[in-house]
Amino acid sequence: MAIQILVNLILSVFWLFVTGSYNFNNFILGYLFALILVYIMRGVLPGRFYIITVYKIIKLFLVFLIELVKANVDVIRIVIKPHINNEPAFFTYNTDLKKDWQIALLSNLITLTPGTIVLGISDDRTKIYIHSIDFSTKEEEVESIKSSLEKVVREVGENE
Repeated sequence: MAIQILVNLILSVFWLFVTGSYNFNNFILGYLFALILVYIMRGVLPGRFYIITVYKIIKLFLVFLIELVKANVDVIRIVIKPHINNEPAFFTYNTDLKKDWQIALLSNLITLTPGTIVLGISDDRTKIYIHSIDFSTKEEEVESIKSSLEKVVREVGENE
C-alpha cells in the first residue's frame, strides 16, 4: 500500500513538471490520472489497491463513531436515572482475529467506547476479557461487538 501511494505521488509531481503548471488544481488532476495508472499497474505493485484500504479505514472510523455515540447515550441514561439499576459484569469475548495488530485495535476500540473496558487478552490471543458497566446478556454483548467493531477491523486487515 505504501509503495502504491508513493508511486501515485511521484506520478502526480511528474504531471506537474510535464504540464508546467504548479497549482493545486493541476496537482489534483495529476493525482487522479496517477490513480488510474496505479489502478492499471495494481498487478505489478504489491498489495491490494490502496483506495480500497483507505475506504475500509474510513468505514472503520464511521462505525466506531456510531458505536461511540450509542455508548455515550447508554452511559448518559445510566447517569441521569434517579435510581441506579444497572448490572455491571465481567465477560469473556472470543475473537476470531489472528493478527496482533487487529486484536490490539479491537481492544482499543472497545476500551474507547464509554461503559466498557478491556482488562486483558489471553495468552493464546483468542479471548478478550471485558468489563461492561451495564451488562444485558453475554450473547447480546458478543453479538454487538462481533457484528460491528470486529467485522470492520477484519475487513481492514483482509489482503484481497
